[in-house]
Amino acid sequence: MLAKQYRLQKDKDLKLVFKNGKAFSAGFLFLKLKKNNLQVSRFGFIVGKRISKKAAIRNKIKRRLREIIRKNLDNIKSEFDIVIWVKPVIADKNYQEIEQDIKELLKKSRLIK
Repeated sequence: MLAKQYRLQKDKDLKLVFKNGKAFSAGFLFLKLKKNNLQVSRFGFIVGKRISKKAAIRNKIKRRLREIIRKNLDNIKSEFDIVIWVKPVIADKNYQEIEQDIKELLKKSRLIK
């Protein structure tokens, strides 16, 4: 599980990233990032009802995203607020495909050390 210190939890923080952040896209994922002047990078994940009407499926996707980020946290630059949201085709993807797209997205946005 991704520790709380690495999560964006406040609505105002998410809105700031959306308003002022840089956007990147890879495959079925989108990413927006903004510098946060903290010692750690914080992550927010958005999986809307367009993905699935069932909360269990949306939560499963978020758990996969959090786990992939947690495993790669040592390689991700700090001092950023990052929001990742997904396209509906993610419901058909397996863990390895999601992990590959996240790594591609992080490379594209130059967040990998």
